[in-house]
Amino acid sequence: MRDQFHDDLEEIGQTLVQLAKLVKLAMSQASTALLTADLAVAEKVIKEDDVIDNIQHELDAKTIGLMARQQPVASDLRTLVTSLRMSADLERMGDLANHIAKQARMRYPNSAVPPELSLTIQEMGNVCGQIVDKVTLILQNRDAQKALEIEKDDDAMDILHRKIISTLLDPKWPHGVETAIDMTLLGRYYERYADHAVSIARRVYFLVTGEFATQKS
Repeated sequence: MRDQFHDDLEEIGQTLVQLAKLVKLAMSQASTALLTADLAVAEKVIKEDDVIDNIQHELDAKTIGLMARQQPVASDLRTLVTSLRMSADLERMGDLANHIAKQARMRYPNSAVPPELSLTIQEMGNVCGQIVDKVTLILQNRDAQKALEIEKDDDAMDILHRKIISTLLDPKWPHGVETAIDMTLLGRYYERYADHAVSIARRVYFLVTGEFATQKS
């Protein structure tokens, strides 16, 4: 029974890694759709968000079932509780990629991103990919020290987000209110995606150490 229980715990960890890879792909494709006005890619991201949702729902059901049947204590209980929270973060990351893809679809055949912000959005997408790559490794290896480093990686996203805001506040902004609203939302989606990745890293730190990582101010 205990061997099966620990096999189930291992499977939960593997599913979290799978989700991390899926939400990375979703964000990469959503960014491509956004920057190239590619409707087919946008529709693919939107459709496949259901896959991420279903995996997360199944994972949570499995986790709750194990908690009910096995009544785990100590580190095993911490693993299961943390899994529920990390799966919620990953599902939300998938939702944010979905929102970006929907924004691309809404403005098709035009691009939702004006030329002067294309590079910034591209960089935001790149930062998302880099952060999730690190989160995936942290989930696989349960590396508490690496988990702390994600906070610094998120600083790059914050800088890019502030760059968008400052561009929108420029009195010479030439693209009108509608595009400004689009860019405000898009900047927020990318920033929140990275925030959820940071949240997962903090949870891995808690899982390994039993202590909460200090949040940046």
